[in-house]
Amino acid sequence: MSIDLHTHSTVSDGTESPAVVAEQAARAGLEAFALTDHDSTSGWAEAAARSAEVGVDFVPGMEVSCATDRGISVHLLSYLHDPEAPGLSEEIERSRTARRSRARRMVEKLSEDFPITWEDVRAQTAEGATVGRPHIADALVAAGVCGERSEAFGRILTTSSRYYVPHYAPHPAVAVSLVRQAGGVPVFAHPMASSRGRVVDRGVMEEMVEAGLAGLEVFHRDNAPADRDMLLSFARERGLLVTGSSDYHGAGKPNRLGENTTASETLAAIRDQARA
Repeated sequence: MSIDLHTHSTVSDGTESPAVVAEQAARAGLEAFALTDHDSTSGWAEAAARSAEVGVDFVPGMEVSCATDRGISVHLLSYLHDPEAPGLSEEIERSRTARRSRARRMVEKLSEDFPITWEDVRAQTAEGATVGRPHIADALVAAGVCGERSEAFGRILTTSSRYYVPHYAPHPAVAVSLVRQAGGVPVFAHPMASSRGRVVDRGVMEEMVEAGLAGLEVFHRDNAPADRDMLLSFARERGLLVTGSSDYHGAGKPNRLGENTTASETLAAIRDQARA
């Protein structure tokens, strides 16, 4: 089977609606895909309905924003959890609120040097979506400051930029535990994506395993080949599942659906672990 367990829609920072992502998954020849919007499950119903119509298996998911005590960003994929579970849903809402406040503060800083306003950013954000740096990047592109989203991130919105503002996010081990409590299956997204900023050390990964981590997203374009070997070794040592995904964002990133895939046995194991 051709399975892609990491995609995004306009519910977060993708450029296509959940229904269109389902259509694109079918067009790409996928037999199953997961919609994993940042800190939101509001695209599940639309994606599930369209998936049934186009004949592709839908896996409900979410990408949880996390941060270590040292401020290192970590993304955790959660599959098949109960979206109304109190612990996880409350933590996600706290993060979403912090992201909105952070985005406003970043726009205030940017407006000192660039022709950009909060209204410009809102114009680039779908109704109900979690506002984030990708939407600010899109506003900078619309204003003619940058040619594309990747340029905005590389030149203006980096974590080392004076415009960057941190935001609250749960520790990854706490998030793993909350996903398990919600009946879901937690997988560490692109663990060695050093091109995005600092990555965690083995100690944090061990904490996540102790908290109930189910797997590692090894096969992802942002994990270098040498890092993939290390991750595969760690997964074997700790009995973790290994996934591969595209991290598809439509036109928001060059990542293509199905460029990395997950084995059908792994998806079956994820479903076996889910309790929601």
